[in-house]
Amino acid sequence: MFFQRKKAVLPQADEALPGRPQAIATAERHFLSKRALQGPYPEGLETAVFGIGCFWGAERKFWQIEDGIWVTAVGYTGGLTPNPNYEEVCSGMTGHNEVVRVVYDPAKLPYEMLLKTFWENHDPTQGMRQGNDIGTQYRSGIYVTTAAQREAAERSKADYQQALSQRGYGPITTEILDAPEFYFAEDYHQQYLAKNSAGYCGLGGTGVACQIGVGVEA
Repeated sequence: MFFQRKKAVLPQADEALPGRPQAIATAERHFLSKRALQGPYPEGLETAVFGIGCFWGAERKFWQIEDGIWVTAVGYTGGLTPNPNYEEVCSGMTGHNEVVRVVYDPAKLPYEMLLKTFWENHDPTQGMRQGNDIGTQYRSGIYVTTAAQREAAERSKADYQQALSQRGYGPITTEILDAPEFYFAEDYHQQYLAKNSAGYCGLGGTGVACQIGVGVEA
């Protein structure tokens, strides 16, 4: 029980694991699209980063959008340890969140539709957990890369809170931050559920529709 409580508290700087100066190895190309995972990307594309629990299922939710998605990747962000690996992140002693990085074409896919996918595919009121997955790496987070993304994210959070409150849910615990450095996760984590169709996915939404970007209930 002590270990579970410790994993649900972000470490202080003097507690964090030291990490390493070099990036850990990852895939060169997306398993499905075969596009370069780390770029370079075509001009005009934007990047969005989200944490909604275990990143295996999170990434699948975004690559399934397809139209307007250039490439997705999983990794770690929001922590203290440079170039962490999976075991270090899972220890709770790096402070990182498991996230999906989405490179998309805003001319085809508005950021608001990514936010809709984000809100509807997890429970953003659970703090440092998502279902049975407990730990700081499973916290809900939106990591914005532009001022317009931040404005849209903050607005959608306020609107979704109203919808959740009407259904008896508590306060949203989602953190909205300027995107910290993103570290690509190991090769085997990239597009994990495309490689392992029966693999674990612990994500589950609240059943409450997010109205952002649409005129009717989803």
